Amino acid sequence: MFSHIMLGADDVMKSKAFYDATLGALGVSAGSVDDKGRCFYRTKSGIFALSKPIDGKPACHGNGSTIGFAADSPEAADAWHAAGLANGGTACEDPPGVREGAAMKLYLAYLRDPSGNKICALHRMP
Repeated sequence: MFSHIMLGADDVMKSKAFYDATLGALGVSAGSVDDKGRCFYRTKSGIFALSKPIDGKPACHGNGSTIGFAADSPEAADAWHAAGLANGGTACEDPPGVREGAAMKLYLAYLRDPSGNKICALHRMP
């Protein structure tokens, strides 16, 4: 469904350090920075990118928005969360753990990145 997701970041290199650590914990290679100062993480399932806003205004997070990254296990989600906290992220929502819905059980871990974007690592439990 998605080809890419791009987030605004006032300090792309600070955000790159955060996402190199968190996405690295999920097995994603470090981001590459292009000649325009944008950072790209390319995977088989799509592209995640960081950029200073092109309108020149400060980056801001979307209120009510969350971007979820797939985790292969609860341990991977925990490693992602720990890497985020160690690299400028802040905890939000409940601590990492199992959440049960009507039809499924999920292991979720939530953070805010250095620009305030709400992100999560998600593992679908068997």
